[in-house]
Amino acid sequence: MTTTTAETSAAQTDEYVADKRGFWAGLVYRWPVKLVILIIVIIWLIPTVGVLISSFRPPEAVNANGWWTVFTNLGSNEWTLSNYTDVLSSEGFGNSFLNSLSVTIPATVMPITIAAFAAYGFAWMDFPGRQWLFVVVVALLVIPLQMALIPLLRLYTTINLNGTFPAVWLAHTGFGLPLAIYLLRNYIGSLPSSMMESASIDGASPFDTFTKLVVPLSVPVLASFAIFQFLWVWNDLLIALVFLGGEPDVRVITLALNNLNGSRGQAWHLLTAGAFITMALPLVVFLSLQRYFVRGLTAGSVKG
Repeated sequence: MTTTTAETSAAQTDEYVADKRGFWAGLVYRWPVKLVILIIVIIWLIPTVGVLISSFRPPEAVNANGWWTVFTNLGSNEWTLSNYTDVLSSEGFGNSFLNSLSVTIPATVMPITIAAFAAYGFAWMDFPGRQWLFVVVVALLVIPLQMALIPLLRLYTTINLNGTFPAVWLAHTGFGLPLAIYLLRNYIGSLPSSMMESASIDGASPFDTFTKLVVPLSVPVLASFAIFQFLWVWNDLLIALVFLGGEPDVRVITLALNNLNGSRGQAWHLLTAGAFITMALPLVVFLSLQRYFVRGLTAGSVKG
């Protein structure tokens, strides 16, 4: 009995020592990686911190010295909210914010809706040329969208659609569909085939299967693409400038920020405050959907 107890105690001691060695060995191997990641994060955040500090400094201080000088004189009274008040009170800024919402929300919902139906068809419906058609969709990912701007502009001008919100909705939908279909098809294709077969045996139509099974299970990838598309459309300047123009009644927030800069860039300090004002809504969208982000992007990458 004593021998058994001693052997058990020795085994537990050896296991504890092995665990401790494993812990320290893992720590030694992991800390360089963590240190590199920390350095990258700090370097990545330095410009953002600089813009944030500059947004609270008056124009005279911004033009006189760099933002990092505030750390040598933290007790100074040069902090101000005048940049934010100037941006918010600028003519047409509020209307531009609403115009951006009017562009971004439909331009996010439309490609997600179309791509979800297309991805379900590519993944679970058998029709001639399915694989070749999907290859064509994937090939569209490598075509620069700038190549289509002038042909689209000529078409919109012919049908009197240029300068309207539907023109931008259709453009963003077309440019966003290839990536959306690719992401959603990989995710939907990884769903269990037994579930689809059970739904078919129970008499569910393809539309019922899609709306009642596939869509609820595809929320992670739908949310992931919604983040991509929302951020892309919200921050877009080129497409809005080409298809909407700079008229005050249709001007989006990126064009409003560009106009804040002045004709010769003399009011660039206002851009620091404007950047953080326009950043607020995308940040809320990302934080509200970020729990789905990684799961939606990595699902379908490994079949199991």
